[in-house]
Amino acid sequence: MNTFETEFGRGRLVVETGEFAKQSDGAALVRLGDTVVLATAVAEKKVREGLDFFPLTIDYQEKAYAAGKIPGGFFKREGRPSEKEVLTSRLIDRPLRPLFPEGFFSETQGIATLLSFGDENVSDVLGILGMSCALMLSDIPFGGPVGAVKVGYLNGQIILNPNLAEADSLELNITVAGTEDFIVMVEGGASEVSESLLLEAIETAHAEIKRLCRFQEEMREKAGRPKRELIPQPTDEELKRAIIDLCEKRIAECIVIPDKLKRQTELDLVRKEAVEKLNTPEADRSKEIAKAFFEIEKQQVRDMIVKKGVRADGRRPDEIRKIYGKVGFLPRAHGSALFVRGETQALCAATLGTGEDEQKIDALEGESYKRFMLHYNFPPFSVGEVKFLRGPGRREIGHGALAERAIKPMVPAKEEFPYTIRIVSDILESNGSSSMATVCASVLALMDAGVPIKSPVAGIAMGLVIEEDSVVILSDILGLEDHLGDMDFKVTGTEKGITAFQMDVKKAGINRAVLEEALNEAKAGRLHILGKMREVLSAPRENLAPYAPRIYVMHIKPEKIREVIGTGGKVIRGIVEETGVKIDIDDTGLVNIASNDEASAMKAKAIIEGIVAEAELGKVYEGKVVRIAEFGAFVEIMPGIDGLVHISQISHKRIAKVTDVLHEGDMVTVKVIEIDKQGRVRLSRKEILKPGED
Repeated sequence: MNTFETEFGRGRLVVETGEFAKQSDGAALVRLGDTVVLATAVAEKKVREGLDFFPLTIDYQEKAYAAGKIPGGFFKREGRPSEKEVLTSRLIDRPLRPLFPEGFFSETQGIATLLSFGDENVSDVLGILGMSCALMLSDIPFGGPVGAVKVGYLNGQIILNPNLAEADSLELNITVAGTEDFIVMVEGGASEVSESLLLEAIETAHAEIKRLCRFQEEMREKAGRPKRELIPQPTDEELKRAIIDLCEKRIAECIVIPDKLKRQTELDLVRKEAVEKLNTPEADRSKEIAKAFFEIEKQQVRDMIVKKGVRADGRRPDEIRKIYGKVGFLPRAHGSALFVRGETQALCAATLGTGEDEQKIDALEGESYKRFMLHYNFPPFSVGEVKFLRGPGRREIGHGALAERAIKPMVPAKEEFPYTIRIVSDILESNGSSSMATVCASVLALMDAGVPIKSPVAGIAMGLVIEEDSVVILSDILGLEDHLGDMDFKVTGTEKGITAFQMDVKKAGINRAVLEEALNEAKAGRLHILGKMREVLSAPRENLAPYAPRIYVMHIKPEKIREVIGTGGKVIRGIVEETGVKIDIDDTGLVNIASNDEASAMKAKAIIEGIVAEAELGKVYEGKVVRIAEFGAFVEIMPGIDGLVHISQISHKRIAKVTDVLHEGDMVTVKVIEIDKQGRVRLSRKEILKPGED
């Protein structure tokens, strides 16, 4: 077994290899504090025939025992991946995938397993580092190493790897991954931070990443295996020249067709003709022809952008497609919006619910409840395809999480707006960043529902094309430009600052100057889109939708909660049955009463007020005599609260017996004259009577 150690953020990183998972091609046990991740990598020795893409699968899994827990549910074992596991799998995959060499087609699988969960809050970062270590130690061809670090901004300071206790207070919280030479991925959220602060955080992260990469190189030299031979795919220059002669001019004509489907249809037709003319009956070369065709198409699109400053749909690099939208067109939805940008359409509906609708999250960090949810759907018809409808895939979960993160800082606090909020985004048409269209449509739907968001949020997807010394930044990229470009990054924010950021780089050489220029152009594009959104709906509606539940808020003392709920919930169930409302009470004494009928809500509120009411010194009450004693009468002034009217406080006149004036069942007006330390109430009838009224 070999052990390697280095400083990492505010802790010490320990990597062990040679003892665990020895039959994998590469394995690393990575530890930071109490958080431990085992990463393994395996690649098939044989390449399946006919494979023309790199089949890489990265899985991140959490074991319940890592936090000393037993899984819930009937089977008491880990089941389908949680949303966090899916998002972390994507986070690990994205910085690694571009670094495998071209032409490597062996099926490869990486598995990162969380074995121990500590308060360090770095299991995702350790997943990236562990997988990079496993690949570096293995014989699998890999262009790493990759380093990764979390960066937070708290109390005016940039901090590395913020822990769980700090997580909820961060103004900026991003995960950055990269090689020693350049950043390959950034993912995270913020509370309206500036572009300059984001750049500073990325640079701080890169300094740590460089050190982690050098650490891995030293580790590989001491414990790594020789890399397996990568047999390069032969290039048929004669075939490529034949395709250029046959198709180059027609490809150039096709790529300037603005309409996505027409453009793709024409390109498919040209490629089909090339296959028919150049394929041979002796050997099927259709895949070689398709690959060469794609390379020509890619180069022509990039040359057109770099040399002519023109994009496939005729726009300038900084030009944003036509935008329009509408709201309130779904009668029964609490809020609805359609946002259209070019050939991308997002239909979003907002639904308001009560505390009962919150999503319970049973995670290793502990049990929590989620009151703001955004679910993203990408049906096949949005890109003109036919597929089976299944549950949400990794991409849909990832896009939904990005949009949710972008909007969440602007959602009002529960104390201000006591509703559970769910947004559903259905993509009706897609050609470039449906996730950013989702952000815009979701905000419009929230405002249409009357949710008092702090400020509107818009999102834009940016791209980059680098050819030799030429660098062109693209605003509002098409799907084609995402596929053929060198960088894809998405920025969301308000007029004030950034709320979410996601970047994936496919090519080396992107420096601070390029990134800063791209961020500035993204800001200009974001402000333009916000202006277009204001033309649709400038502010949240003053009133909630007619079919949305009304929630009425009241506060009671925490010690009174038990009385409102009653033994086994008997009291609160009785209130619900009598009034037809929904009642939610939290541990602080915040009571939410939900109903579409105001009278029913007010009735429930009055009942609760009666249950929790306390006598007030000096206040006059109309009460009922419930018991007579020799020394006075007990009068119930509120449900469950009675006080003593001493015989001396019944009348201005001297009376021999209490029953000379009062009897059980009598209604009597009394005043509270004393409440002692035990809460006992003394009442007076005499003090509200004028002499002679007896």
